[in-house]
Amino acid sequence: TYMAEEKVVLVDKNDNQIGLMPKMEAHHKGILHRAFSIFIFNSENQILLQKRSSSKYHSGGLWTNTCCSHPRDGEDIIDAASRRLSEEMGIKADLKLAFNFTYRAELENGLIEHEFDHVLIGEFNGLPILNRDEAEDWKWISIEDLRKDIKENETDYTVWFVIAFDYFYKNFKK
Repeated sequence: TYMAEEKVVLVDKNDNQIGLMPKMEAHHKGILHRAFSIFIFNSENQILLQKRSSSKYHSGGLWTNTCCSHPRDGEDIIDAASRRLSEEMGIKADLKLAFNFTYRAELENGLIEHEFDHVLIGEFNGLPILNRDEAEDWKWISIEDLRKDIKENETDYTVWFVIAFDYFYKNFKK
């Protein structure tokens, strides 16, 4: 399948590329690789969440940030993020880097997510057009309502989003 062949960019702790590895192998071995997470806001400062498709290989059916994925070898982060935002959510937006963080989390199915994650933000006002292979639902939510819901229902959200949102909340929220 395409999924099995897709490679992720392996990096050191400073995000310098050190190799490539098939995506599933990297997630089985827990090898640090480059990723991005997109936070899209509307003019009312609500954030657009996606509910991951239940058929995804991990974290299916959980709520998360607008879009997340991995850049291809040699692909600029902003270019990769713009491509995936369009492919997954049918959205075009100007994206800019907000911050980076590294995390490691053990997921279901014996998979380990170990990522150097670039968090990008952008603005969009409109309706997303979901790629159902990637996302099964979406919603706009205020930052305060989201913070409260994560506190009360953390297991409804992806591991990385809980970490990234907490950092965003403490450092960037308007």
